[in-house]
Amino acid sequence: MIRHIIKKEFKETFRDGRFKIASVIILILAVSALFITSNQYKTVNDQHKEAEQKERESWESQGEKTPHSAAHYGNYVFKPKSPLSLIDQGVDKYTGISIFLEAHKRNEAQFSNASDQTALSRFGELTIDFILLYILPLIIILIGYNSFTKEIEGNTFQILKSQGIVGWKLLIGKWLATLIPPIVITTVLFLISGLLLTNIDDFCTLNWSALATLYFTYCFYYIIFTNIVLLISSLVKKSGISLVVNLFFWVLACFVAPKIASNLAENQYPFPTHQEFSKRIEEENKKGLDGHNPWSKEAKKLEKEVLEKYGVDSLHKLPFNFSAYRMQKGEEYQAAVFAKHYDYLKEQAENQHKVYKTASVISPFLPARFLSMAIAQTDYTSHSEFAEAAENYRIEAQRFLNGTEEKNSKYGERYVASNDIWSKLPEFEYEKASFSSVIPNNSALFVILFLWFGVSSLALLLTNKKY
Repeated sequence: MIRHIIKKEFKETFRDGRFKIASVIILILAVSALFITSNQYKTVNDQHKEAEQKERESWESQGEKTPHSAAHYGNYVFKPKSPLSLIDQGVDKYTGISIFLEAHKRNEAQFSNASDQTALSRFGELTIDFILLYILPLIIILIGYNSFTKEIEGNTFQILKSQGIVGWKLLIGKWLATLIPPIVITTVLFLISGLLLTNIDDFCTLNWSALATLYFTYCFYYIIFTNIVLLISSLVKKSGISLVVNLFFWVLACFVAPKIASNLAENQYPFPTHQEFSKRIEEENKKGLDGHNPWSKEAKKLEKEVLEKYGVDSLHKLPFNFSAYRMQKGEEYQAAVFAKHYDYLKEQAENQHKVYKTASVISPFLPARFLSMAIAQTDYTSHSEFAEAAENYRIEAQRFLNGTEEKNSKYGERYVASNDIWSKLPEFEYEKASFSSVIPNNSALFVILFLWFGVSSLALLLTNKKY
């Protein structure tokens, strides 16, 4: 019986020329966006490898110079692309792809894709996540907005009942008929994504469990939307009203709710402006040890402590270069200052994320959006982890350079390192967090998504009893 209901619903749906045209257009756009994004992914991946290689060659071919000059010469590190960014680019296009590492300074990531785009980009981009999160719910609305209202308007409920169709079978048939088309489109897109990723040189970095979890997250999102669309259709008596209410819910869920959550988070836990942030760091750096200033109070204090420790009365008698030692201590103080202030930013970001999680109860879009980015490892947390890894590498690089000068020269000498020294600095290596940490860290979002499913399903079942 349920099979006949699904068949009937499909026939009615496919008779609608608007659905045919919309579905074909969306499928073409989705597949086109997938292949375009795939080409971009391959290009960026190749550029990443080439940039890493050339940057390392540039670092190792500096020639003879002082280690501190090399520290100011600096080097770039590059953020690797996540395979699942093919589906959801998240915040990657806004956060930058490389960080310049140098002495005495912690730099932000730069060269974001958004900074290179034209003003037209503010109207949105045709990406896979846009289609999956925004457009496919519209397909669900287009299919299901009149699922029950057309039976009321056509006075066909009595005919269906006379044929022995009970309410729960009618509901399941209409539910499956509404859900199957977006699930089919999503399945096709994910299968093509998996095939494309396996044809990329480093496809072994793709976590198939992550791809499957992302797929089922979107399917669950569509189930919730299907429940709500059918619930609205069963509560109102006219198809026109049902369509308007469903579209109103789509606008609220996908556009208004994210803006409300963003404003709430920003108001409760605001970030300092760039000028304020830089000023705070500068003021605190002035209070501590400056490796370039041997006459400061902190430098003299350090000098006294070292002389007492080694039992000598002159810096020249120390078994190492005190200037390089002082430079390293200055770097360590500045690194602690940077860590303190960037930890504050991280704390604010985490607090904002908690607000987002709490606000997710007002819209199924929000948990689906954040879970999608988290699983694809294109969220702010993933970027923050890369920035932390880059900073740790910067600190170790400064320790290596200052240590080289400290061990190989005496106080007052000008030490020039040979060209082969630079290759001894280990290369920057960064691996994204394992997928196993994504589920625990985002368990609250999964709970909210299940809550939306439970409430919407229960409401739909209770409402359907009248049929």
